[in-house]
Amino acid sequence: MTDRVRLSKRMSRALRHEPARIGIELDDEGWTSVEALVAVLGVTRADVEDVVHHGSKPRYELDGGRIRARYGHSVAGRVELPVADPPAVLFHGTGPTTAGAVREEGLRPMGRQYVHLSGDEATARQVGARHGGVPVVFVVDAAAAAEAGVVFRRGNDDTWLVAGIGPEFLSAR
Repeated sequence: MTDRVRLSKRMSRALRHEPARIGIELDDEGWTSVEALVAVLGVTRADVEDVVHHGSKPRYELDGGRIRARYGHSVAGRVELPVADPPAVLFHGTGPTTAGAVREEGLRPMGRQYVHLSGDEATARQVGARHGGVPVVFVVDAAAAAEAGVVFRRGNDDTWLVAGIGPEFLSAR
């Protein structure tokens, strides 16, 4: 694992999951000062900027002296990202043990603020593989879901976020 990946994981823990335990405070929109983050992580601002600008995915957002994770939070509060019109089809990868519940109940955030959807099937398959076993990829009829009132937000170029998706908008591959 590279130093950049290790730092990204530490930043994720601080900005998405355990800010109080790590020793930082997030405002209502998930922002904290870069100065506070670098102090608790024992790194430099340049190290943090390297992760933000050159990480494998645009997970973090800088705004002057502030930083936040764009999505993936399990802490209270909600990062409000802009509403956007989704493509006609999106994808969600999961493990075989949860596929039955998804078929029956749809997609729920499961401790996070949003359900994460991918713009491409390959990425969804990789995400599903992290859960063990042969991944199950659900095709999301995003056009129909949006028409029915589901609000889509853009997490980054390939990640879409929703509060939930009913089973009527899903088909498994």
